[in-house]
Amino acid sequence: MCVFGAEDSLEAVKEHVQLINFLMRRYKYLQKNFEDEMNKVLQFLKGFQEDECRKLALYTGLVIANGLVSATVLSKLLNEHLVKPGLSLKFMTDVLRSWLGEKDISSVGGALKKAGIGSKLLEFLPARQTQENFEEHFKAAGLPVMVDYQRSQQAASVRREMQSRIKEMLENEDPLQEVVADVKARMQTMAIAEADVVILVWKVIMSSVEWNKKEDLVAEQALKHLKVYAPLFAAFTSQSRSELTLIVRIQEYCYENMNFMKVFQKIIMLLYKTDVLSEDCILKWYKDGHSPKGKSVFLEQLKKMVEWLQSAEEESSSEEDEES
Repeated sequence: MCVFGAEDSLEAVKEHVQLINFLMRRYKYLQKNFEDEMNKVLQFLKGFQEDECRKLALYTGLVIANGLVSATVLSKLLNEHLVKPGLSLKFMTDVLRSWLGEKDISSVGGALKKAGIGSKLLEFLPARQTQENFEEHFKAAGLPVMVDYQRSQQAASVRREMQSRIKEMLENEDPLQEVVADVKARMQTMAIAEADVVILVWKVIMSSVEWNKKEDLVAEQALKHLKVYAPLFAAFTSQSRSELTLIVRIQEYCYENMNFMKVFQKIIMLLYKTDVLSEDCILKWYKDGHSPKGKSVFLEQLKKMVEWLQSAEEESSSEEDEES
């Protein structure tokens, strides 16, 4: 049975996939041979009729979804002789259509990433390989989920580039004022939110040190290290959302790194005293802005500090009332 002889419908193509699935379960050695043949066939799309390419594309999406071949076979579509005439894009669109009919975008995206294709989707476009063209094509194809996926890929790529730049400047010991100016300029051109940038700053700073394994020593080490970079954190916490994002990230970091479990309150106090975190934001985190990760431990740690902040706030309010 040849898939080219099937009716031009997804259901008809599925019958062929069910057959090859049955044969592979019975004869395990066929799987490697099958993938080798798929790699060869996809290089010669120019030799097939339009309806044959469509059936083959639907078939390819289904066999990938069923785990009969890996998504690496799709890398063959990135050959210039297939991309330029638009064959690669048309074929890939039909592949994704049948694949997404079987699996969700999380599964498809994971497979594309593993195959090294997730970051190369723009390369399937025959001309003007831009985000705008990509979105226009896949919206018209009825696959808006691919638009969202590509946007997330692009955003991740931009964040990696920004993180790399921050790391480079800090390793070169550039003045913090220059680091702030450079990063803020890139925020504008790359359209990265301040809340995302402050997380990148935290990652770079915390990964630049080999932390002591002893709890009693790591606290002193962490506070000394973070105090140096307090002006950098302050530059990217001008918005309440950025402040809250940073506190939650610190909470999750302390939860994920056991040596820091008892250091959370000390870090928050340091950042409060150095004008990185505001009273309102700390109270917001304590009330309902925290992460569920280790929340009982961290809420207890911050209980006295929160009570102190609240009493100070009440005293300030009463003084204002007396003056008025």
